[in-house]
Amino acid sequence: MSDPVLAPAVPFLDLQAQFGAVRDDVFAAIHRVVESQHFILGPEVEALERSIAELTQAQFAIGVSSGTDALLVALMGLHIGQGDEVLTTPFSFFATAGCVARLGARPVFVDIDPRTFNIDPARLEAAITPKTRAIIPVHLYGQTAEMDPIVQLAGKHNLAVLEDAAQAIGAQYHGRGAGSLGTAAALSFFPTKNLGAFGDGGMVLTNDAALAARITMLRNHGFQPKYHSQIVGGNFRLDALQAAVLRAKFPHLNTWNEARREHAAFYQQAFSRAGVAAGDPLIPTAHGEIVLPLESPDCRHVYHQFVIRVAAARRDELRKTLAGQQIGTEVYYPLPLHTQHCFADLGYHRGDFPESERAAAETVALPIYAELAPEQQQRVVTAIAQFLKQK
Repeated sequence: MSDPVLAPAVPFLDLQAQFGAVRDDVFAAIHRVVESQHFILGPEVEALERSIAELTQAQFAIGVSSGTDALLVALMGLHIGQGDEVLTTPFSFFATAGCVARLGARPVFVDIDPRTFNIDPARLEAAITPKTRAIIPVHLYGQTAEMDPIVQLAGKHNLAVLEDAAQAIGAQYHGRGAGSLGTAAALSFFPTKNLGAFGDGGMVLTNDAALAARITMLRNHGFQPKYHSQIVGGNFRLDALQAAVLRAKFPHLNTWNEARREHAAFYQQAFSRAGVAAGDPLIPTAHGEIVLPLESPDCRHVYHQFVIRVAAARRDELRKTLAGQQIGTEVYYPLPLHTQHCFADLGYHRGDFPESERAAAETVALPIYAELAPEQQQRVVTAIAQFLKQK
């Protein structure tokens, strides 16, 4: 008796599939840099900066060594330091708050809107104190935070707004590009991002010429001119090889983002056809139902992740079941930042930010990338629908 034939795997992410579409252009770009023997900053980085600035509608783009360093050097450029407070979300990647703490400032957390997973503007003002210097809204999963009220509040209290747009390149808010909405913004080119390098890379965006000049100095030890340090900076430079790879991929970005949006629409329709019960994001998710992502009105979500909610008690069981069928999933993020051991001295406790804690317990990210096939997505939907029908 022959072994049963397993259905093809659905990987959570398939970078090899993407590489097949850009292989020749990438190798040509790498060859160009190798032949030039110019590996740090230079023309490749400058050309990428121009392209990203045009895409995001920002006046200035400064290539740096990672998304984390983009946040860090932007905060340095804004003079954030010892004794300052920065408002941000506890439901994000660690770097969002970690960079604040590295500068001796205090991350002050504000809970999220459960419909979008982004920081709730209605909760911000209550957290402002005389020490507050900035707000870091995170455009989580590829959808912008509700920026107009955030920017208005920041103007009222004379605060900087640093967009953490690491997951949102190409996203839009009321027709304006993510990264051009606040005082400055940070992008990440980590390999798994919608536009990913072959290693670490990042960029700072701003419309402030003086801030752009300061960050440009800070990324290279504060030099102006070379070997004359006007301020204490660091080594936050973007490699030319990474910039060249990103330039080779850049012409495909809009197509890739549109494919992600089409895949998101497929999931929405397929779950509905499968008769999966739709839960309410404002209340804990019940047995047998899921909550699908909400796209805010007049926004362009680029679906860096497609994240659903399931009942917290069943989340890990669902992931195990899907893994058994060779379907990849991930959890972003299992520990809200206020519960991280390194932030214990901030004095927060479980229960302080209930929506962030509920999101950490309920969320599951499903496969979503440009090369994902409809039959792969249908496998995901069918497997989840079958699991949810189990008692």
